Amino acid sequence: MTAPNEKKGMATRARLSTGDSGATRDFLLSRLAQTYGSALARFFERRVQTKADVPDLVQDVFLRLSRMPDPAAIEKPEHFLFVTAANVLKDRARRDAVRGGGLHDEWVEGALPSSDFPPDRVLESKEAAARLQAVLLELPQRTRDVFVLRVFEGLKMADVARALSISTRAAEKHQAKALARVVETMGEWRHP
Repeated sequence: MTAPNEKKGMATRARLSTGDSGATRDFLLSRLAQTYGSALARFFERRVQTKADVPDLVQDVFLRLSRMPDPAAIEKPEHFLFVTAANVLKDRARRDAVRGGGLHDEWVEGALPSSDFPPDRVLESKEAAARLQAVLLELPQRTRDVFVLRVFEGLKMADVARALSISTRAAEKHQAKALARVVETMGEWRHP
């Protein structure tokens, strides 16, 4: 005695082989998808960790079926589909092993903090940094060194003087000169 699903498969194959105009390859594929789609989804849901992969896996099964030259020649469609599903899982496991699947964190929208700075503010800051760099390059070497060590490196004036082998008073004069030039240029840039 044959199972009800096998009877359906035999009836469909019989219609296809007799050339019934309403029974086409697309009809057979769509009928198999309707009949076995949810069962395949349950099959994959029980076997994979990432539930978002289930529709892709089901689609892979039907893609393989659609590539067959004559899907109507399948004698036991249920058996064929679930063996194919097992093979899809094996192929996915091999691919994941090679690509490091499962080692990556899943993207969750909003999980990472975003920048609160508007794009125009970011652009303005980049332009200011470029202008500051240009101003510093215009300064004499020693004046620039004093400014960079004091402002960017955060050294005390005595430490700056010691690092450059100059007096503290000379370092202060270089710092004042650099600061005046930077303030002047940045003020002109900001308020033309």
